[in-house]
Amino acid sequence: MPHEDVNATRALTTTRPGKRAPRIRMERVNWTTTIILIACTLTVLVPLYVTVSMAFKSTNQAVDGKAFAWPQPFSIEGFVEAWRLTDFPVAALISLLVTAGTVIATILLAAFSSYAIVRNWDRRVFRWSFFYLLAAMFVPFPVVALPQIQLTGRLHLDNPGGVIILATMFQLSFSVLLFTAFLRSIPLELEESARIDGASTWQTFWRIIFPLLAPMSATVGIFAFLYAWNDFMMPSLIISDPTLQTLPVRQNLFQNQFSNNYNVSFASYLMAMAPAIVAYLFTQRWVIAGVTQGAVKG
Repeated sequence: MPHEDVNATRALTTTRPGKRAPRIRMERVNWTTTIILIACTLTVLVPLYVTVSMAFKSTNQAVDGKAFAWPQPFSIEGFVEAWRLTDFPVAALISLLVTAGTVIATILLAAFSSYAIVRNWDRRVFRWSFFYLLAAMFVPFPVVALPQIQLTGRLHLDNPGGVIILATMFQLSFSVLLFTAFLRSIPLELEESARIDGASTWQTFWRIIFPLLAPMSATVGIFAFLYAWNDFMMPSLIISDPTLQTLPVRQNLFQNQFSNNYNVSFASYLMAMAPAIVAYLFTQRWVIAGVTQGAVKG
């Protein structure tokens, strides 16, 4: 080791006579916040534990009144029966089609609308369109459920296609809010340089703007996915054909005809929750990044 480095190391590790060594300040634990976070975590983990344990129990174990007891032995008869009763492959496929259609339509329409609003903010019609969309966020679906049911029936949209359209419309307001916040952080000079090179508005959007919207598109997509996959009320009211119902609606039969088969009910719920949980676990970093990147203008 060079002589200068040895002296520098000694100067850092020794103190002058008559002076106290600097103390390392330990951060205090905020016990109030810690306890609140632990309580919130338990409110999620405890029901999830009960769901998993009940799903792997036999029918006799499920009705013994010991919900927190671990299944001994493990049984998959609940999954087999739930698969048969709900016609799980068909119901899951319909839910997947509805969810995929909602996600794609929400991302595209929200991106188009937000780009038009942000780049034409000085025009009154675009500015008021943004405020109109924000106001629509405060109108829940149950308030307008009856006219929506009548309208979809008259237009022959009482099917999964009608659910995709309505779900996209109800997700559009929040998605536009996220996209507009993100678009304001994109420098306008990027578009100006593309226009100098002869690119049209359509080419500028697809080749420059839309690729930059990838983090926010992932955020909007996961929110739309969770909404469309877990939604019960809209498909149950809009879709008239029982054979075309989504998975959450088909699971409602366990609350009516098979209320005592708790292991079958929880097995079905667990199979329905699995895709949403897996999707969120793998995309949560994009959700957080997309929300925070639009918060500060770069």
